[in-house]
Amino acid sequence: MSGDFDGPTLEGAESDLQPIQDGRGAAPQAEMEVVLPSTAPDKPIEIPDRTFFRIGDVADLVGVKPYVLRYWESEFPMISPEKSTTGQRVYRRTDVETLLLIKHLLYQERYSIEGARKRLRELRRDGQLRTFKRDRVLGGEEHLARRERLQRLRDQLQELHQMVRQPLHDLFKL
Repeated sequence: MSGDFDGPTLEGAESDLQPIQDGRGAAPQAEMEVVLPSTAPDKPIEIPDRTFFRIGDVADLVGVKPYVLRYWESEFPMISPEKSTTGQRVYRRTDVETLLLIKHLLYQERYSIEGARKRLRELRRDGQLRTFKRDRVLGGEEHLARRERLQRLRDQLQELHQMVRQPLHDLFKL
């Protein structure tokens, strides 16, 4: 190889390096490796039992950056977080569930933005949106049953905690 390059060379490799011709005589373009999101199925997401979520919390739950959430808001009209008095986005639980469903449609089922929007409209029209969210995103019936068992355990623990805090003479009324 000729030129003004004084750096190290790979001897014997020159014969293996051939420029890619595109038929128009144009200079070869650098190839970019495209890294796609994981196509492994999502594990059920445990959404905290809260009424409202800030954008950072939602981004952590969904597994995307906040700017992705803002973009999805512009593309999917069913996502419309309210604004707090300080101007921060405040998402409801249903918004979080819908965002998880959108992520599932885009990343796992490989829909385009337009295709995911159309699929969501179909699910809503057919009355299957809630069922689809539950089965595909929130983990299905098994996950819901586990969640109900945990809620019953929490309630029982709260009862025990209140009993322990009462004075003994109130419990036994001797």
